[in-house]
Amino acid sequence: MQEAKTVVKETYKKVKTILVSQPKPVRSPYYRLEQKYGLQIDWRPFIHVESVTEKEFRKARLRPDEYSAVIFSSNHAIENYFRMCEEMRIKVSSEMKYFCLTEAIANYLQKFIVYRKRKVFVGKRNIEDLETALMKHRTKEKFLLPCSNLGALPITKFLTEKEFDWKEAMMYKTVSSDLSDLADITYDILVFFSPLGIQSLYENFPDFKQNETRLAIFGNSTSKAVEEKGLHINIKAPAPGITSMTMALEKYIQVSNKG
Repeated sequence: MQEAKTVVKETYKKVKTILVSQPKPVRSPYYRLEQKYGLQIDWRPFIHVESVTEKEFRKARLRPDEYSAVIFSSNHAIENYFRMCEEMRIKVSSEMKYFCLTEAIANYLQKFIVYRKRKVFVGKRNIEDLETALMKHRTKEKFLLPCSNLGALPITKFLTEKEFDWKEAMMYKTVSSDLSDLADITYDILVFFSPLGIQSLYENFPDFKQNETRLAIFGNSTSKAVEEKGLHINIKAPAPGITSMTMALEKYIQVSNKG
C-alpha cells in the first residue's frame, strides 16, 4: 500500500514581491500583472550558457567540416557551431544542409548564412516534423548535432533508431549562475520553469528552507524536481483552464491580495 501524501493547506498570504528565474524580457505580461496589483517583480536567470573552448572541443576529435548536414535545435546551437568553425579556421561549405527544428531557429540562421544559397529544412517544433526531409538525405549525408552538456535526447533517439550516420558535438554548456548576492534577500514568490533552476537554487544555497516563500512552478519535470527536494508547490502551470504562468499567478494573487 502506498503511503498517503500529506496535504498542505494553502494559506494565501498577501503577495508583494516576486522573483522570476529568467532574464528580464523587453515585453512581458508580467509587467501588466506588476502594475495591476502593485507588485515588485524582479528578474534573475538562475542558469546561463557558457561556450566550450576550442581547446576543450578538440578533445572530442571532431571536425565540423567532416559533416555535410547539421541539425539545429536552438539559437545557442547555431551561434556556437559557427563560432567553433571560425575558431578552428574552418570554412563552412556552400553545400551544407541545415535542418532547423522551428521557423524561429531557421530565421536566426539567416544571421550567419546567405539563406537563398543554402539548403534549409524547417520543422514546427519536434524532430519528427523533419522526418520526411531527413529520411530523403539519410544515406547521402553525415549529420552533426551541435548541443549542450545536457544533450538533446529526443533528437539523438530519433537519429539512432533511424540509423543515421551522425555525431553529437557538445559546443556549449548550461550551468548554474552565481546567486550569492541574493543570500539575504527574500521574496514572497519564486518562479521556476526548469529542473535546472531548482538545481541552481540548491547549488547556491544548499541549506535553502522554503518557510513562507511560495513556489510557482511550470511544467511536470520542474514539479518533480521540486517535490524531490521536499518542497511545497503553491502555484502550478499549466493546469485546467490555466495555460500560462502569468495566468496561474494572477489567479493566486486575486485570492491572496483581496481586501
